[in-house]
Amino acid sequence: MKIAILSDTHGLLRPQVVEYLKTVDVILHGGDINKQSIVDELRQYAPLYVVRGNNDQDWAEAIPHDLTVMLGGVTFFMVHNKKEVPKDLSGVDVVVFGHSHKYVQQEQDDVLWLNPGSCGPRRFHQEITMMLAEVADGRITVDKITIPHEAKL
Repeated sequence: MKIAILSDTHGLLRPQVVEYLKTVDVILHGGDINKQSIVDELRQYAPLYVVRGNNDQDWAEAIPHDLTVMLGGVTFFMVHNKKEVPKDLSGVDVVVFGHSHKYVQQEQDDVLWLNPGSCGPRRFHQEITMMLAEVADGRITVDKITIPHEAKL
């Protein structure tokens, strides 16, 4: 199973990102979507699991604050802000979060922590990034995808 992991699109779905989305089985979005039209477009490409970010206001009331989902034998816990991850992660294999716009891929206490960074408007002089993951037989491999940025968008 091929999974796209993205976050902090902030109302922008870049054409380069869409090309990757066309190749996946599932999309995980770590919040700060900013508008319903982005959610609707993401759902055109693959089943979508999404959590609400701090910039997702009234329009996003139906989007959960956090979400736990099992895909290919791997249990994912999703929340926008890492500070809101519960202390007890028993049964969780992977934590997906966003908010900081900084790419993170690290293992800690047998849990893989993933922040795909931001693939929306470039902010804070950060790279524009997302992740592609493969899940099979309860195992996950993750690749960092860097989207070239232009001076202006």
